[in-house]
Amino acid sequence: MSWQDYVDNQLLASQCVTKACIAGHDGNIWAQSKGFEVTKEELTKLISGFDQTDILISNGVTLAGQRFFYISGTDRVVRAKLGRSGVHCMKTKQAVIVSIYEDPVQPQQAASVVEKLGDYLITCGY
Repeated sequence: MSWQDYVDNQLLASQCVTKACIAGHDGNIWAQSKGFEVTKEELTKLISGFDQTDILISNGVTLAGQRFFYISGTDRVVRAKLGRSGVHCMKTKQAVIVSIYEDPVQPQQAASVVEKLGDYLITCGY
């Protein structure tokens, strides 16, 4: 399966995620959904926030020019929200999965889809 297939057939096809991308820890995008204009700079800041949450607490999570308010996170997961939209991201050994979901999708629905793919990628060495 290609990286684009993971975005299209695992994340977007679930209908729990409206926009998504998969990138390396260096911020380079491996695959992304159409219309999700996230930048390498935005991804690099997000990725550094997994280890230094104070960056996300003070600046939020900016994706495709939209600033989301940081809700919570761990060294593997970041959650953020803006109005009726939310962000759920998961860091694997070599990649980060970034997803945006919108109402009426509940945060736990998006989390389940993203983390299931993330756990799978970890078992594959990514």
